[in-house]
Amino acid sequence: MKKYAYIGCLGFIAVITTEFGVIGILPQIAEHYQIGIDKAGWLLSAFALIIALTGPFMTLLMSEFDRRKVMLAAISIFLFTAVISALSPPFWLLMLVRILPAFLQPVYIATALSVAVSGADKKQVNQLMGIVFIGVALAMVTTVPFATWLASVWIWESSFIIQGAVSTIALVVIYFSLPPMPVKEKKSYKSQLKILTQPIFLISTAMNFFMITAWFSTYSYFADYLNKAKGMDGTMVSYMLFLFGIIGVFSNWLAGKMLSWNVSKTTALFLSGTVIMPFLLYFSGDSLPANIISIAIWGFLYSPSFQNASTYMISSVPGSLEFANSLATSFGNLGVTLGTTLGGWMIVAKGASYNPWIGFVFGILAFLMIVLRNILEKRSENQKMIIPCP
Repeated sequence: MKKYAYIGCLGFIAVITTEFGVIGILPQIAEHYQIGIDKAGWLLSAFALIIALTGPFMTLLMSEFDRRKVMLAAISIFLFTAVISALSPPFWLLMLVRILPAFLQPVYIATALSVAVSGADKKQVNQLMGIVFIGVALAMVTTVPFATWLASVWIWESSFIIQGAVSTIALVVIYFSLPPMPVKEKKSYKSQLKILTQPIFLISTAMNFFMITAWFSTYSYFADYLNKAKGMDGTMVSYMLFLFGIIGVFSNWLAGKMLSWNVSKTTALFLSGTVIMPFLLYFSGDSLPANIISIAIWGFLYSPSFQNASTYMISSVPGSLEFANSLATSFGNLGVTLGTTLGGWMIVAKGASYNPWIGFVFGILAFLMIVLRNILEKRSENQKMIIPCP
C-alpha cells in the first residue's frame, strides 16, 4: 500500500535528519569543543560504523517482532538522542548518544521497506521502495538545510532540536496510522544467511561499499568543503544544501522509475557522478554560477545512491528483501565510515579541495564490480542454456 510507503518515508526523514544533520554543523561543533574537523567527523563515521558492524545481526534478531513496534522503538531512540544532543553535553557523551540509534537504524529501514511492499505486485515493488527512499532526498531539501541555516544564524544545538521535532512527528504518525503488523511467516536464520555464499550478491555488496565510500569522502564534509575550497559562508552552504536536496527529490523519483526498467544501467548512470564530479568541481573554481550548476549535478547524481545500492543488492537475491537490505545498509554505512575517515584525513593532510579525487578512485572500483557482476550473470545464463546430452 502506498500509505505504508509514505509512512515509512516520513520515518526515513527522521532517520536521515539524525544521521546526516550534523554534516552542515561539523565546523561549528569542532569550534565549540576545540577539536579538529577530522575528530568532529567521527560523529558521522562512528554512527555509520555501528550500523556497519551490527546492522545485519540486529535485523535478524528483530525479524520476529511486530513490525509496528519495531518502527516505534527505533524512532523513539532517535528522539531520545536528539533531546540529549540538544543539551550540548560533553563531547564523549555526545558521541555516545549519537551511536545509540545506529543500532536500530538498519532495522527501521529494512522493516519500513518490508511494510511498504507487503502485498504489492512485483511491478510495484521498486516504485514503493522508491517512495520510502524519497525520505532521504526530502530530508536533504527540508530538515538538513533548515537545521544548517538555523544553526548558522542561531546556535549549533538548534540542528538537534529540528531532529527531535521531526522524530516526534514520525513517532506520532506511525503510532496512530500503522496497524499492528505481527510477522506471520518466520524465516530461519540459516535460510537468510545462505545469500552470503552467492558470488553475485557478494560482488553487489562490494559495489555498494565502493560507491558509498566514493560519495561520502566529500559529502561528509559538504559544509567544510564548500567553506574552504569554494569560499562559501554558513548561510550560502545552507542554500547549497537546499539546492542539493531539491534536485535530489526529483532524482530519487526518477531513479525509482528507472530501476523498474533496468537496475544495472540505472545504478551505473548515477554512479558516473563519482567520476565526473571531481572534474566539475575542479574546473568550476571560484565562479559562483559554475559552482551552483556543479552542486545541482552533484545532488542529482548522488541523491539516489542508497536507493540504487539497496535495489542493486536486492536484485541479486529477490527472495531475501529484509536481510539483503540490512546488509546493503550495513555495507553502505561501512562505506560512509571509510569515506568520512579518508575525507577527514585528506583535509588535514592536503586540504579539502583534494577530497573529490578519493571519490574518483572508489567510483572506478565500483564500476569494476558492476562489470564483474554482468560477466558472472551472463556466464550463469549461458550455463543454464546448455542442455546436457542424454
